[in-house]
Amino acid sequence: MTYRPATKDQLLAIRVNAGIEELAKTEKFAAAEPDMVEAIVEGVGQFAAGEFAPLNRVGDLEGAKLENGVVRLPDGYEEAYAHYVEQGWNAISSPEEFGGQGLPFTLACNVLENLGTANMAFNLLPMLSVGAIEALEHHGSQELQQKYLPDLVSGKWSGTMNLTEPHAGSDVGALRTTAHLIEDGEHAGKYLIKGQKIYITWGEHELTQNIIHLVLARVPDAPEGSRGISLFIVPKFHVKPDGSLGPRNDVRCVSLEHKLGINASPTCVMSYGDNDECIGELVGAENRGLAAMFTMMNNARINVGNQGVQIGERALQQATDYAQERVQSARAGSAEKSPVSIIEHPDVRRMIIRMKALTEASRALLYYTAGQVDRGVLGDQDARSRGEVLTPLIKAWGTDIGIEVASLGIQVHGGMGFVEETGAAQHWRDSRIAPIYEGTNGIQAADLVTRKLALDSGEALTSLIEDIAREAGDEKALFDLAGDCAAIVKWMREDASLDDKLAGSVPFCTMLAVATAGWQLIRQLKAVESEADIARAKRATVRFFLDRIVPEASGLKASATAGGDSLYDIPTEALLH
Repeated sequence: MTYRPATKDQLLAIRVNAGIEELAKTEKFAAAEPDMVEAIVEGVGQFAAGEFAPLNRVGDLEGAKLENGVVRLPDGYEEAYAHYVEQGWNAISSPEEFGGQGLPFTLACNVLENLGTANMAFNLLPMLSVGAIEALEHHGSQELQQKYLPDLVSGKWSGTMNLTEPHAGSDVGALRTTAHLIEDGEHAGKYLIKGQKIYITWGEHELTQNIIHLVLARVPDAPEGSRGISLFIVPKFHVKPDGSLGPRNDVRCVSLEHKLGINASPTCVMSYGDNDECIGELVGAENRGLAAMFTMMNNARINVGNQGVQIGERALQQATDYAQERVQSARAGSAEKSPVSIIEHPDVRRMIIRMKALTEASRALLYYTAGQVDRGVLGDQDARSRGEVLTPLIKAWGTDIGIEVASLGIQVHGGMGFVEETGAAQHWRDSRIAPIYEGTNGIQAADLVTRKLALDSGEALTSLIEDIAREAGDEKALFDLAGDCAAIVKWMREDASLDDKLAGSVPFCTMLAVATAGWQLIRQLKAVESEADIARAKRATVRFFLDRIVPEASGLKASATAGGDSLYDIPTEALLH
């Protein structure tokens, strides 16, 4: 299929939901003027369609391969990535002092949206690098920043995040990778790293000159659990004082995971220190690594939510094209008995509009979140707190939506959707990882009902629900959903045990995300009412969301408040039979 960038809807979301014009009035983001924003959105859309999209299918079919310790990608990937670096797309929101453009995070989100819609697996490479830049910008010493950031910002080098170990899973505090201070010699003051990490996205490849691994490890006598974790930079190749590359570090890719999807993204098992010569440099202070890694993970969670938008848009486009081309049966009840395109049949039309409504709603939520992050960078504490509340919403609900829309896309294709040759199944297979990595969606929901429930003495969450209710206007279903969310918050704060909160966390997270997305769609519709060509389609999309999807979310209230006791009425042993 041909990928068409969703430029109009992206620009609308950037303008209305992120509030880019307001951001451009500040000194820091003054360059984000309308002409610049439009040039970036249109430019990266064209680049993604021309360079990344044609590689999506071959990447799925051929995938990444490990040959004699070297990860090989299908033909075309190296050239496309080189062009990505040459055109400066990696540097959009990075610090200007290290070669970045210093533009809002909102616009970096748009770069990733277009690249990921074109080729989700390939887009994970720049996405992880953005996170590494973020961690070093906030927690790295000036020396480390000068040494590593310029080439990470340009994209000449790429970055990874190394948390998970075979025995630990989501329990990062259980990691066993070690770091021992080097007392003398060439690497005095650095650390010897030893251990193994799994599920390392783009952990080994040949597309960049160097790979900068950010690795969590434990120094001797560190406190137990997550309080005793430190963060280290472990480059694939040592970096000399003049910035040139030295010999290879003692780090290697042991194997590649064989996955359900994102086959062009090498997911590596990485081994550090097989020869006891793996050198790492401490980022921040000892035993403070998790705070630095979470800086990387927080924006990564928003970017993973972005992947739900990406895969939804791609599946929507393919399903719509197929539904227009596929002719079958006369329209029910029509006097004309000749076959019509299946998009004319009510149930297919329902699926297509649902796909469109969910995709546009998740995009609105994405850019609203990004705009709050940008305001937080400018020093707006209320916006910073709201961005923290919104992050689990866009990560969890956004990725759930990606799966639903990709699944509907297969359904629109009928039996042909279950046949790999059409490519519809790839979108669903690719989508399925997003609710798992960067903290499962269950972990996101748990974060919402624990830490975020109490953020700013509860005001951060309460103020969001109040804003939704205040601006719902005549939309009774949305107003009622906001009321349901408020009632759940009250119950969780006053009556629920921790088990009760966690048992109801996922349905509550969905409810609040749908309410927020519905509110942001209303804002979009008001903004385009005078633009007839856009307003008609947007009105239909928004009406579908408010009239059908919002009431569905209200139906989750009973599940959100059912408590945890019933989950344990059946003994664990009984569940095994």
